[in-house]
Amino acid sequence: MAVTFHSQIEGSQHVKQTIASNVAICAVISMSLALFTPRLNGSVSAAQFEPARPGLNLTFPKDHGKHPTYKTEWWYFTGNVDGPKSEKFGFQLTFFRVGLIPGVKSGASSWALTELFPAHFAISNITERTFFHTDLMSRPGPGLAWAATDGLDVGVKNWTAKMDGDVITVKAEKDNFSIDFTLTALKPVALHGDKGFSKKAGDVNQASYYYSFTRLAAKGTLVYAGKSFPVTGLAWMDHEFGSGVLASSQSGWDWFSLQLEDGTEVMLSYLRNAGGGMEQPFGSFVAKDGSVVDLAGKDVRVTKTGYWKSPHTQAEYPSGWRIEIPDLEIDLTIKPALLDQELVTSKSTGVVYWEGAISADGNVKGKPVSGRGYVELTGYAASLGGLF
Repeated sequence: MAVTFHSQIEGSQHVKQTIASNVAICAVISMSLALFTPRLNGSVSAAQFEPARPGLNLTFPKDHGKHPTYKTEWWYFTGNVDGPKSEKFGFQLTFFRVGLIPGVKSGASSWALTELFPAHFAISNITERTFFHTDLMSRPGPGLAWAATDGLDVGVKNWTAKMDGDVITVKAEKDNFSIDFTLTALKPVALHGDKGFSKKAGDVNQASYYYSFTRLAAKGTLVYAGKSFPVTGLAWMDHEFGSGVLASSQSGWDWFSLQLEDGTEVMLSYLRNAGGGMEQPFGSFVAKDGSVVDLAGKDVRVTKTGYWKSPHTQAEYPSGWRIEIPDLEIDLTIKPALLDQELVTSKSTGVVYWEGAISADGNVKGKPVSGRGYVELTGYAASLGGLF
């Protein structure tokens, strides 16, 4: 069955022109960042952004907020929800913070341009096999964009995420598409890596602080093409911040979040080198009781089982995987819920990537298991080396 692509951009030539213009914009931003950001092999001074290092004690709710001494930060919400007649949807709402000047000076104006806030919003209509996405970006300022430093309260215009007690409310709306969800944690936060210090590669500066809510009960209203659905399901939240992830010799990363019906979750990711080869995987297995097993250094095997070529950008993405973790007796087959879940973020970051809902089936500890989740694939349309 054909997939309908809902977007503000139509036509491959217009896509290419828009990408080119936004790459130029991002290049100007990157040049500004370069004035303040340490190179991967350089030293760090007081005038530069801090690198992620082991030993930071993450405390909550404070560390749900922003960290202005680090260059890059994101709050990622993804999930799979169902309507009253078994309609199936996936959703993504992401807030990015890109630092321009390290830190926030006491008494600084709320209009001071020290950072930028891009944001991405997408809905996958799995039942009807259609996909909507849009994006925006704003400077900070009252009613424009903001992120609190003492807890989760981030927004770009009318797209917001705010935590009150144990409940996160997320909202986004564009034209005839919207979400208005409450997300309630069913497990405590999972700290990835070494108590939240997540090392990505061999270079000491390729690291971040990273944690997730891996199982959130989602409930609310989803509007797709003007039609409203009461929905329930499961969501996932990632929060990550640091000052250096990709070296210039690396092209991007693949990321998997899997929520299995036995009550466990898997987060798995790896960087790819310029030749497309997979570097050392890292991630976490979260048991039913919320305990976390670090996957770094374990035998993790990812086999691509198919490919998909975008009719919009001509980028070719993996489209199907087998994930094996022998130490944990995990063997899963991952399939996209839709082939076309590519985002062209022409109004914000200028990055083209694939992020979408997936299904998982296989075995854990010899027992059959199924689940749903999300996969993110970056750097396939153009290398992101040195930009994050």
